[in-house]
Amino acid sequence: MSTERGGHRARKRFGQHFLVDPSVVEAIVDAVAPRADDLLVEIGPGLAALTDALLARVPHVHAVEIDRDLAARLRARHEPQRLTLHEADALRFDFGALAAREARRLRIVGNLPYNISSPLLVRLLAFRERVRDQHFMLQREVVERIVAPPSTRDFGRLSVLMQAFYEVERLFDVAPQAFDPPPKVESSVLRMRVRAQALARDPAPLQQVLAAAFGRRRKMIRTTLLPWFDAHGVPRPALDPTLRPEQIGVDDWLSIADRCEEAGIGRPQAR
Repeated sequence: MSTERGGHRARKRFGQHFLVDPSVVEAIVDAVAPRADDLLVEIGPGLAALTDALLARVPHVHAVEIDRDLAARLRARHEPQRLTLHEADALRFDFGALAAREARRLRIVGNLPYNISSPLLVRLLAFRERVRDQHFMLQREVVERIVAPPSTRDFGRLSVLMQAFYEVERLFDVAPQAFDPPPKVESSVLRMRVRAQALARDPAPLQQVLAAAFGRRRKMIRTTLLPWFDAHGVPRPALDPTLRPEQIGVDDWLSIADRCEEAGIGRPQAR
């Protein structure tokens, strides 16, 4: 396949790999199962393969696109009554303001650029109260990390953080040949439903304790996490000190995060 399609050359700096397999596009839309009254937001619509398929089922879609050339093509392709285009960086876009303006929770979809997928997933945590679910095409390795159970090779910081706030489900894999240009990695489609019980929880304490624990992966917590507790004035949890962070389940990590929050970990610093 060429790196140029329909007069547009894929830009490496934006991590562009355009989905071109119609069967994969339809499988994603089937998984999303959009309804006419959904507030759908597509991240990185690109050459509109997924956009067109969504608009075949619903009257309106919002899209966030950073590439000015692609944004111009999208505006020429679809009337604004059908496609509201936000020419912006998804890492800086205010998804919460959009949901508040529309007075509905978001359903976010997208073939995410692999070079920003993890930072974007963490960024979207800030808008979880405004989000119903997310369906993303990601590098398969990242999806395997997100859905991994404890005590497995792939279980890590991203696993805990995403599973704490979402019900995560790996739906199906996608071969490189489904894209133009083909990426050098396999891809997977991930479903993420926001956990209702996680809406009131602040991610910051959990993020800080995970950074402390997984910063020296495979080390026993007696040499990493427990000294960190002592240094930050957090009461030690009743955990076996010979455990490694990947052996601790998500519920236990949430209990640890609660201890940290009670001790003031994660609160904004006074100025």
